[in-house]
Amino acid sequence: MNAFRVPNQFRIKKGALSSTDADGNNGAFLFFYQGIQFFCIASDGGDWEHVSVSIDRKRTPSWEQMCFVKDLFWESEACVIQYHPPLSRYVNNMEFCLHLWRPIDCGEIPFPPTWMV
Repeated sequence: MNAFRVPNQFRIKKGALSSTDADGNNGAFLFFYQGIQFFCIASDGGDWEHVSVSIDRKRTPSWEQMCFVKDLFWESEACVIQYHPPLSRYVNNMEFCLHLWRPIDCGEIPFPPTWMV
């Protein structure tokens, strides 16, 4: 199953952040959801699928908005992770940006029992 796919209809095709369909799952994407403009950067290198998500420079995307982006870039049954790393490994290049991650070819991501979630 290839769970990761990019919404090519929202791919930025002009300017400094431009990419083409030939770039596969790598590129920048701009779209609207609930009247809010979303900016995402997607990649699938280094054994990870990744999407960074930002909506503006003043607020962080909500859980519901992140769920929408997750379903836009991955199949509905794909398990995707948002990490909260230890302080010693924390990187914050853009204050209100969140990230979605999925390891490639690792098998199934460990998941707590449903009754615990």
